[in-house]
Amino acid sequence: MGPLDVESGGNTITISADAVAAAGDMVEATHDVAKLRRVLVGGGVGKAAAALYMMLFRAPAGLFLLSGPLFRAYYCVLAAIVLAGVAEAWTGLWLSHDDDDPAPPPPRRRAVGVAVLWASLLPLLLLAAVGGFAVLK
Repeated sequence: MGPLDVESGGNTITISADAVAAAGDMVEATHDVAKLRRVLVGGGVGKAAAALYMMLFRAPAGLFLLSGPLFRAYYCVLAAIVLAGVAEAWTGLWLSHDDDDPAPPPPRRRAVGVAVLWASLLPLLLLAAVGGFAVLK
């Protein structure tokens, strides 16, 4: 079993090196403002694009087809993820407002960026959960 293998009840799950590198970049971004900007803008745009794609091209499946409120909840959750992704990308752009200034941004901006970065994990998990239901038809 390699260093990136995880055993789960007899099954071995291999974690890709890209996923480990992405998680490492996210942790490093809390210490470096330039990386924080890239992670916020890239993650926000990626989440918003994935949620928009699912809203437009993936019909809800499984549990979401049982009742009308669950069907509407599918689209409401995706719309909320789009808004959260746009807000995350906007925060990254806000951090780079005075990018030509050699002085680092105020510590308050960096703190807001780090808080938004960690809060962006919830929409990412919701997107993965809703996306899993849409894929498992």
